[in-house]
Amino acid sequence: MKQEKGIEKDNLVKLFLIFLATTLILLNCSFTGYAIPSFARQTGLACVSCHTTFPELNSFGRQFKLNGYTMTNIPTIDAVNDSDINRLNLLATSPISSMLMASYSNVNTKMPGTQNNNVEFPQQLSLFSAGQITRHLGTFIQLTYDPQSGSIGLDNTDIRYSNHTLLMSNDLLYGFTLNNNPSVQDVWNTVPAWHYPYSTSGVAPSPSASTLIDGGLAQQVAGLGTYGMFNYFLYYELSIYRSAPQGAINPPDSSSNNTISGVAPYWRIALQHQFGKHYLMIGTFGMYTNLFPQYASGPEDHYTDIGIDLQYEYYLPKAVITAHSSLILENRKFDATFAKSGADNLSSKLNSFKIDGNIYFQKGIGLTLGYFNTFGDADKTLYQTFIGKPDSNGSLIEINYLPWYNTKFSIQYIMYNKFDGLSKNYDGSNRNASQNNTIYCLAWFSF
Repeated sequence: MKQEKGIEKDNLVKLFLIFLATTLILLNCSFTGYAIPSFARQTGLACVSCHTTFPELNSFGRQFKLNGYTMTNIPTIDAVNDSDINRLNLLATSPISSMLMASYSNVNTKMPGTQNNNVEFPQQLSLFSAGQITRHLGTFIQLTYDPQSGSIGLDNTDIRYSNHTLLMSNDLLYGFTLNNNPSVQDVWNTVPAWHYPYSTSGVAPSPSASTLIDGGLAQQVAGLGTYGMFNYFLYYELSIYRSAPQGAINPPDSSSNNTISGVAPYWRIALQHQFGKHYLMIGTFGMYTNLFPQYASGPEDHYTDIGIDLQYEYYLPKAVITAHSSLILENRKFDATFAKSGADNLSSKLNSFKIDGNIYFQKGIGLTLGYFNTFGDADKTLYQTFIGKPDSNGSLIEINYLPWYNTKFSIQYIMYNKFDGLSKNYDGSNRNASQNNTIYCLAWFSF
């Protein structure tokens, strides 16, 4: 125990010295703005027009996305037929861009049989086709190389049509979205696809439990939905999802896992208001999913996810303060898994709470503090952990520096209070939650 406390103290001292040195360096740096790729080239605007810091959207960025990624300020190739109908509205510049992430991770105490101080180069490499296809129709398509598997596959994708009309003399923005990740179409940084932290270590230990809506179906489904924003105040959306697996047999057969039975509906409602320097959004979202855990027929497992979320922004003369929070309540009924002895309980609950606050200065410096808590019913067979509890919680602190608007350097420290159910000896081999505390350094380039 004395040795573990000494190790933890050494890491805290190390973190403090990194924090102090980085802060002193950054406070003496200047900040020059450059536009981000694809969307910036299309609009002719620097990325701060749409982002607080990428990928976090501001009010204009939310409107740009809701309008189908189609706002443009560059020449287009047009073709009008004899009926004066514009049959072609093509960007003169191809909307292609790239993203590279490279990182370094140091875990407080390495996992047995592994090395520490790991470098991921790249941690992620992506190619985007993002922007206007034609009038009212735009895309966000991401193709990503994953170094862990050595494969290239379709990542987050959102293709949408949008338009405007009048309803009761007020503006109604309406549209349709085709996407492959429930909530990737959302414009707030509170839902699973876009919540903080925007990047974490790919090699550090991570908790074993998460809700289904929090990435469990990402890139393995196809969803078609309709959405609208009434009078810039009320947002609504209803989408339905069907399995569209990548890296697996399609159509699903006896070798398939986690196949949706029928369709899975996803819904979203949000209220937003800008008052002076303040902005507030309060919303709710949810999804009901029936899954075949194995095969593509037979008994099903049932998931009901209901979330509530909040986003707040305050604009200072030379800085922006933002806060995000979400609570997801998931009810599960394991008709299939329990029948095959894959769970101790027929029904259980799993919940997730997240909150973060950050401040970003015009000099390109940002500081974020966050807290996360996953908690629910015990099930030793399902989670395959020492005591079977899914509970994990902790805090994050992150320092960001953007020397240019399309380049971000980050130092993040994640601290676990509880990991897979316990603070001490969570794995039965005398490993403590705090031994998974991780220093994570990231270089993020978008070009």
